[in-house]
Amino acid sequence: MAIVHFQPEFRPALPCVFGAKDYREFREALIEMDRILDKSGAELRLIGQKVEAHGNPRHIKTLRLALRYSILLAITGLSYRDLACRVADSHLFQWFTYTGFIDAVRPVSKSSIERFEKLFSADEIAALIHGLNRAVAERAGAQKLLYRDAALEIDRIFADTTCVKADIHFPVDWVLLRDATRTLVQAIILVRGQGLKHRIRPPEEFIREMNKLCIEMTHTRKKKDARKARKTIFRRMKTLMKTIAGHARNYRAELIIHRKQLEWSRRETWAVLKRIKTILGQLPAAIRQAHERIIGERRVDNADKILSLYDPDLHVIVRGKAGAEVEFGNGLYLAEQADGLIVDWDFMKDQPSADTDLVAPSLERLTENYGIPASYTADRGFDSASNRAELETSGIYNGICPRSVPALEEKLEDKTFRLLQKRRGSTEGRIGLFKSAYLGRPLRAKGYEHRKQRIAWCILGHNLWKLATMAAQKRAEIESELAAA
Repeated sequence: MAIVHFQPEFRPALPCVFGAKDYREFREALIEMDRILDKSGAELRLIGQKVEAHGNPRHIKTLRLALRYSILLAITGLSYRDLACRVADSHLFQWFTYTGFIDAVRPVSKSSIERFEKLFSADEIAALIHGLNRAVAERAGAQKLLYRDAALEIDRIFADTTCVKADIHFPVDWVLLRDATRTLVQAIILVRGQGLKHRIRPPEEFIREMNKLCIEMTHTRKKKDARKARKTIFRRMKTLMKTIAGHARNYRAELIIHRKQLEWSRRETWAVLKRIKTILGQLPAAIRQAHERIIGERRVDNADKILSLYDPDLHVIVRGKAGAEVEFGNGLYLAEQADGLIVDWDFMKDQPSADTDLVAPSLERLTENYGIPASYTADRGFDSASNRAELETSGIYNGICPRSVPALEEKLEDKTFRLLQKRRGSTEGRIGLFKSAYLGRPLRAKGYEHRKQRIAWCILGHNLWKLATMAAQKRAEIESELAAA
């Protein structure tokens, strides 16, 4: 690994703030996070690996900015734009990101923050998370980072699954045609703005016409002949969509022919071409799907549905819960240890498999990163004969709630099982907190890979915040004891 050193920088002292208990607690946590990143060497290792991979040591400071801005994104839940404004205005955030100087403040723009978040891969962030977890699982690391004599134990594992909802509207079939209209027409307007013209009426009229048809479709349910009206309106939608698609193909051809004569850069031209091609490629399938549902009045299998024209890796996930019978997005598996640190996770690209299929791969990852755990606890959805055999063979205590009522009654006689199941209730809260306070509802990241990166950053932010609050609390106790002595 490349050896990385930061030249010591003078950071202006943070101002004294009296009162404002919530702010002081937040500041103490951020100060401890800064210390943990420094004392653990995690920051230097991550940046060193990146420098070694790309061989450009001139970007060391940029990589540190990327790491710290991405952590702030995770723990605050702010948008790129809002975070750019907050750092420019906050002494605390300037101190944490090394952007405050004696003579000036040099924060970065929202576009730079977005690029920063994508500089590190999900695997690199995962390695940093596991490295920090292993550090505090050792006595020396716990003493240095958390001021504790006892290390955190990563032996009792509590797991559960959830759905990470996508940032999409409810996937009504005919609304996909409205999305396609907007994207194609806006691309046409961009091309026409470069002086490339083709015979066409004002493009904005297509959007207005499609919006009117969508409004008519919405109000058909109030009519007596609703089914017949829906079919009539959908046929008009298909006719309009065919016209728009034809114009989009013409303008795409014009753009390809005259691309070197435009003011656009190569990347800008490629982006518009890709936008048009992506929509045109999915349009026949979207129309066919809506035709099956509206004209043919036939069901479409979930595996064959298009939920979004902009994100192909979304799925219909049947949760069967109150207020969430069906959700649209991707499955997420999380496993925490007894103190609440997330130690294993799996963000699923494909249709989520049964919970029973997640146990063996998770145990394999846990063993590789931390050694064989002492116990594994989950709800009854994880229970299966193969998992019971796997845990027994590995010498891991089976804290999974049995599906069978007689088996559950027998397990409840065991005090250890009862305590583990009681603690498992906190895992439900951990997932709810993680989704609300870190991921956001919904997760605002486009594409599976970017969502996977954001989830890894959020897990890092969550674990750092957890460790920082533990360290701040322990340090306050030590200072109180010294003051009393």
